[in-house]
Amino acid sequence: MLRPPKRPRPRAKTHLRARLELDIGVPRPCHARMKKHSLPFEVTPEDVLAYWLDELGPADWYRGGEELDEDVRDRFERAWRGAMEGERGLWLTYPSGSLAYILLMDQFPRNMFRNTGQAFASDPHALAAAKAAIKKGWDMKIDEPARQFFYMPLMHAENLSHQDRAVRLFATRMPESGALNLPHAKAHREIIRRYGRFPTRNEALGRRMTGPEREYIDLGGYGAVLREIQGS
Repeated sequence: MLRPPKRPRPRAKTHLRARLELDIGVPRPCHARMKKHSLPFEVTPEDVLAYWLDELGPADWYRGGEELDEDVRDRFERAWRGAMEGERGLWLTYPSGSLAYILLMDQFPRNMFRNTGQAFASDPHALAAAKAAIKKGWDMKIDEPARQFFYMPLMHAENLSHQDRAVRLFATRMPESGALNLPHAKAHREIIRRYGRFPTRNEALGRRMTGPEREYIDLGGYGAVLREIQGS
């Protein structure tokens, strides 16, 4: 039996557009709904998308700050730990579920565990999910700017071929908003081309800093490389 459509909440436009597959008949599993701030182990893809795309938005996605980090941690750390143990597999069976999984495993740890090695612990899971979704064309079922999060795991990878692919995807699959992301994708790629890894992660991951990496940090790090890209 079809359920009557729910009236959209304020600021829900992006979230609803990010779930376009519901309008074209892509099947998805049922998830128990949860009330806000209750039963965190019952977090659903809809909860992730509603939080990141509706309650927050582009102005908040890369803002950081302890208040936001704590909020993400309080709401989603338990779900993240469950996913690290193999839960949330059903999320990967449809487009918006995959987007939610990638957010949980790629973006949220960078808030929850900022400046620690755990911030990058689930990157391999996010990367595998992103590559699988892109192969199926599921990224193109999600409207911009939310589509960018399918490409972020590639941009976060310490691998030059993944970086090259991220630049191509931002350039070719985000005609409306990709121009904002493309300089950042190119800057990430340039850092990997020069150093083979992101030097700013060294302390958190217990890696020894090389001389060239120390010079990179001293000369302004990521911001300096970004300015080079923007000025070229």
